[in-house]
Amino acid sequence: MLDNLLLGASTALSPVNLLWCFAGVLLGTVIGLLPGLGSSTGVAILIPLTLTVEPVTALIMLAGIYYGSQYGGTITSVLLSTPGEAASVVTTLDGYQMARQGRAGAALAIAAIGSFAAAIASLVLLAAVAPPLASVALRFGPPENLAVMVLALVTMVVLATGSKLRAAAMACAGVLLACVGIDAGTGQARYTFGSVELLSGIPYVEVVIGLFAVGEVLHQIRVGAATPIRARFRDLVIRGRDIRDSAGAITRGTAVGFGLGVLPGAGSTLASFMAYGLERRVSANAAQFGRGAIQGVAAPESANNAAANANFIPTLTLGIPGGATTAVLLGALTVYGIQPGPLLFDEQPELVWGLLVSFFIGNVILLVLNLPLAPVFAQLLRIPYGYLYPLILFTSFVGAFAIDNNLFSVWLVLIFGVIGFGMKSFELPMAPLVVGVVIGALFEKALVQSSALLDGNLWLLATKPIAVGVLAAAGLLIIGPALARRLRTRTTSPSEENHV
Repeated sequence: MLDNLLLGASTALSPVNLLWCFAGVLLGTVIGLLPGLGSSTGVAILIPLTLTVEPVTALIMLAGIYYGSQYGGTITSVLLSTPGEAASVVTTLDGYQMARQGRAGAALAIAAIGSFAAAIASLVLLAAVAPPLASVALRFGPPENLAVMVLALVTMVVLATGSKLRAAAMACAGVLLACVGIDAGTGQARYTFGSVELLSGIPYVEVVIGLFAVGEVLHQIRVGAATPIRARFRDLVIRGRDIRDSAGAITRGTAVGFGLGVLPGAGSTLASFMAYGLERRVSANAAQFGRGAIQGVAAPESANNAAANANFIPTLTLGIPGGATTAVLLGALTVYGIQPGPLLFDEQPELVWGLLVSFFIGNVILLVLNLPLAPVFAQLLRIPYGYLYPLILFTSFVGAFAIDNNLFSVWLVLIFGVIGFGMKSFELPMAPLVVGVVIGALFEKALVQSSALLDGNLWLLATKPIAVGVLAAAGLLIIGPALARRLRTRTTSPSEENHV
């Protein structure tokens, strides 16, 4: 592997490729800042600009946009509760609360550190174990993917704060929203009410922008404008204690992100939700999650960056996109006349290893750019909120319009903004709803495919060991807390009787 890394370094460190790598990560950061645009749209728009350069140079630049946007999406998530990237949705839950408490700089800094650490760790794993991991991921068919979706829904419901019944209702509502459009099984339109725009379903990005950005603005207007944050500059800088407290969350988030990123179609959004749920489960600070826990920023940010890199395993070795953006990159490979697959590492090692080494370089550039600027970005919160609210609304609506260049997206953002305002007023959890919307379509597709594969008898899932193991984990999440309480009761009762 050392020879391959040296070959990749000689390619990635050429002046031209370094320049395009820098341009890619810088553009990616800007794209991530814009709500609704996202890495997949940014990559798709800029593919034509790369047709005049060498394929390896073009891929280095496009990949830089991909992981650069992961950083950029964090900035607006923390400062304005407006996710620029889908994978940054979870970051708003604690990152924005940290910003309101005068710790925006710390939130942005730990996001940059966690993202960098996860990226480097996942890249080492990517370079070392891509072929064997790809073979494992290939064993995940529709039944296994269905089990993973069930586990994701159960995780968000079980780990939600407050009423579990409300969380389950919100998760079901999210899945129902994802059912709008064309039926995956019959091809018939459903719940569209004659609207042509709804045939393709309710777009996830518009839902997120409305719930988090517009909903938050409406809620703040209702409760009254808060006093702008006047924290001292040194209060915005991350402390050594914050890094120590976040080390475990970064490690676990990296593991979850890489593990899910290897699976075709899982994507970094699901990884960030799963990492956040796991961290709430294991953290001794669980009560603070949703109120400004720094681990609630470190875990999902580490997970989405690890997943973004792991997405390249099925993309390069199997020709199967790991997520939406790698699907666009897969199309770019064919435009450049490159056939991804198991033979790619042998036939074009300079391209593959040059691309992988460029990931290391690009993440170093991002850390150098973002870490010193975290307190500078945080100074935006000194602006009176009366001036920020119009900026947030303007950015949200323009970003929504830019997705498909029509007003339907703007109306969707407004509608879900009102829904988000209502959810905040009645203290309904948003995370289960968003997870339901995210994986609803994937859940239905896996369910239909599994039913067809098993001749309509889903009980045959019991013949799939991996699916059984994942579903067993979901079951343990449901009954685990009750069992733990019963065990604690049994162990404390004798001691109490002896005390009496």
